[in-house]
Amino acid sequence: MKSKSQLGRFLRTRRAQLQPSDVGLPEFDERRRVPGLRRDELARLAGVSESYYTRLEQGLSRGASTEVLDALARALRLDATEHLHLYDLAGVGRKGGEGRARKEPAPERITETTRQLIDAFGDTPVIVLGRRSDVLAWNRTGHALFAGHLDPASPEDPERRPNTARLVFLDAHTRELYEDWPKKAADAVGRLRLAVGRHPDDPLLAALIGELVMSSPEFTDLWARHRVRAWDLAAYRMRHPLVGPMEVTQQAMPVPNEQGQRLVAVTAVPGSAAQAGLTLLAQVATPAVRMRPVVDSPSTVSEYL
Repeated sequence: MKSKSQLGRFLRTRRAQLQPSDVGLPEFDERRRVPGLRRDELARLAGVSESYYTRLEQGLSRGASTEVLDALARALRLDATEHLHLYDLAGVGRKGGEGRARKEPAPERITETTRQLIDAFGDTPVIVLGRRSDVLAWNRTGHALFAGHLDPASPEDPERRPNTARLVFLDAHTRELYEDWPKKAADAVGRLRLAVGRHPDDPLLAALIGELVMSSPEFTDLWARHRVRAWDLAAYRMRHPLVGPMEVTQQAMPVPNEQGQRLVAVTAVPGSAAQAGLTLLAQVATPAVRMRPVVDSPSTVSEYL
């Protein structure tokens, strides 16, 4: 996952996804030999020479300036998340700089302060994810919502930690959990793309991606698109085996003073069937209560409350 090769692939992929008409260039009847914009067209839009852009795309040019990267981002119509990802791939602002040795990422763990933050959410489902989308911690409702079929203590053991990207593509329970699985899958891949840009020399991240490429054609297809996704806000349709269908919002926020860690909390519209389902899940998630069968309707949910 060398930064320069990733930068070139990102530029080529995004260039191929733009048509001349998308950026105000005239289209002629001649048959185009490449999908999307040609290199010379993109270079002209960005205000750089074609030879310089070609070297950049081939990984032969070092130290692209922020001005050049900003111009390429405008020419490629990148959104804010993609723009920052371009910076990451080019090594802008990265400690050590391109070509210098970088420290291997430290092992990930949560602090007692983070544990207190999780507890402060009460029965709201919460998980804490690391830079590779590993589950570093969850509360009992978060465990019941996302992976009740797994050992609740597994996040405490680095050798057994669940990984949300691996679960999305390789775990049958998680695939069935999301009614809009294609959206969840694209989001999971897009967030791994962000991680690669920020941690290009992480061997465990490279191993995870290699495993998913070898094991899932769907992952391979999405990975080749070079799309990125922000860690902020996402709505999903879930069908939980205990409480039935729910439309929920997953909100992610950075964990203070813990680089790369995100706390994800799950909420639902007040008064909705989904909120009733989450309330029921909080009740059945207690160790003393036996797991009940699937609840298919709001009226049935209310019988348990």
